[in-house]
Amino acid sequence: MISLDALLSRDVRAGARLLRWIDDGNAEARGLLKQLYPHTGKGTIIGITGNPGAGKSTLTDQLIHRYRKQGKSVAVVAVDPSSPFSGGALLGDRIRMQEHAVDDDVFIRSFATRGHLGGLTNTTTDVVHALDAMGWQIILIETVGVGQDEVEVQRLAHTTVVTMAPGLGDEIQAIKAGILEIADIFAVNKSDREGADRTVSELQMMLDIGYVSPAEQAHHGGSILLRDQRQERVCPQGWVPHIVKTIATTGDGVDELMTALAEHTQAFQNACQDESFGRARQRQEFLDVFRRALFERGWSYLMHEDHLNQILDQLLDGSADPYTLAEEAVKTLYRL
Repeated sequence: MISLDALLSRDVRAGARLLRWIDDGNAEARGLLKQLYPHTGKGTIIGITGNPGAGKSTLTDQLIHRYRKQGKSVAVVAVDPSSPFSGGALLGDRIRMQEHAVDDDVFIRSFATRGHLGGLTNTTTDVVHALDAMGWQIILIETVGVGQDEVEVQRLAHTTVVTMAPGLGDEIQAIKAGILEIADIFAVNKSDREGADRTVSELQMMLDIGYVSPAEQAHHGGSILLRDQRQERVCPQGWVPHIVKTIATTGDGVDELMTALAEHTQAFQNACQDESFGRARQRQEFLDVFRRALFERGWSYLMHEDHLNQILDQLLDGSADPYTLAEEAVKTLYRL
């Protein structure tokens, strides 16, 4: 058993065990998450995303250093590609961050995507809630870095930092993958490279043409909407993404990034005083948990008493089609 008191006192061993339970889908973890949830809401959650090779891990390491200098505890949730053999995180060692291993106020844990899309894992939300309740003041989420459709982090993080590097074609990928729409801050990393100023200019141009007017913003309950979006993105009204040039390997520009992070954190906290903003955030969080609960219930049904094989038998003998069988399975779930 894991003691709730141990978790709330930020016992690292108890916390590590709970995170393993969450990642493994242990049923006991759900009960603990329910008890921990009332204690959430104190930590600052920052998402670090961007294309492979942009320097996310090095930049994350620099942020750890800066927040520790401020005396704040830091937890890092590093999402990595899955091994095709073990299913574990391929980059789990996080070599760039190993110097923090002896710091009791730094906690770093890697998680494998296990095929989950969007840059996170299926359990990242639960992991972040657990770390928040345990009292970690800064929670950094480094996404897998697949470069496409990696936008899920913005629904979980309070602040989303999109890391880009000149010469990688990131400005085009930003448009293709929807990265432009999720950024609260752009970190143009490796800015000592040729083309850094051009990348900044192109980002600024895209921002200038991408946002709706301030007058239009007022009609959306304190949130900013971007054109051509299918869903509303919830962020503080009036906030326009900052663009910061950094060189993570030397630390250049990281202080400016910290300033931008502090400014957005303040804007986010101010926005949370608006009931409509808080309601929109809670809506996103609940729907995320609800989707996962539906999936888990459906998967459990299919695996119980060999229901999936019965369905496959009907498909193989041509007596039914997958659409009808899927609808019947959903109707069965409603009756359970």
